[in-house]
Amino acid sequence: MSSIPHTAPEPEHPLRAFWSDFSGNRGAVAGLAVVMLVLLMALMAPWLAPYAPELTNNAVFLKPPFWQDGGALTHPLGTDAIGRDILSRLIHGARLSLVIGVAVVALSVLTGTILGLSAGYFRGVYEIAVMRTMDIILTLPSLLLAIVIVAILGPGMINAMLAVAVVILPHYVRITRAAVISEMSKDYVTAARMNGASHLRLMFSEVLPNCTAPLIVQASLGISTAILDAAALGFLGLGAQPPAPEWGTMLADAREFVLRAWWVVTLPGMMIFVTVLAFNLLGDGLRDAFDPKLKR
Repeated sequence: MSSIPHTAPEPEHPLRAFWSDFSGNRGAVAGLAVVMLVLLMALMAPWLAPYAPELTNNAVFLKPPFWQDGGALTHPLGTDAIGRDILSRLIHGARLSLVIGVAVVALSVLTGTILGLSAGYFRGVYEIAVMRTMDIILTLPSLLLAIVIVAILGPGMINAMLAVAVVILPHYVRITRAAVISEMSKDYVTAARMNGASHLRLMFSEVLPNCTAPLIVQASLGISTAILDAAALGFLGLGAQPPAPEWGTMLADAREFVLRAWWVVTLPGMMIFVTVLAFNLLGDGLRDAFDPKLKR
């Protein structure tokens, strides 16, 4: 009798395994769907928005949403105190908020990765100086520190982005340093060093690629923090300046109408809440998928 040869099953593709773990978290999938929806809304803002975000109309001051008495489908979510369409400003505000969040996190990740990678690799006095500086930043209340930085640099969206980037920088430095220290004791680093690899090759070609998973997770969570902090600075008048349709600035403009025109305050607040929650859920799902100890 001839025996039937047994073939070993093909290993599952890493991306497929990652998606299987990620999709098992319904909250993460919902967060990803909302993030993609907000991203699409930001990209298509000029075509989705029925009006220009700065366009005013003297005939429709504080017009309510269409389902309320006095509302109309010409302005589905109502208008603000100077007749600007709320829906158009919310759609264009998505573009500003995402740009702020992504730019702040990109700057923090780039700077934090370089500082954390060099501190974890070289150690010694340089590591102590970098980490003690990060500890000092962490001891200060984040929003208060951002306010002080913007007060020094001057109000504006760019300065607010720089302030928020400084506030969240220590998280990326600490995560990168811890991951680098863990990787430096592994055999592949020792083998590369024995083969004569330079410091730059060891740092950027050998060690850094194995430290990206926690950085990706922290970056997804950091976008929500950046959006929230930028909105807080905009609310205080230190971030994006009117007439920019930034969600925090929209809240600041609507403070005096909170009791008689609920939509001018509630709708921008809901956009901030939903977007920040979506990025947090996405970050939690990425953390569970990347960490083998948390896989279900």
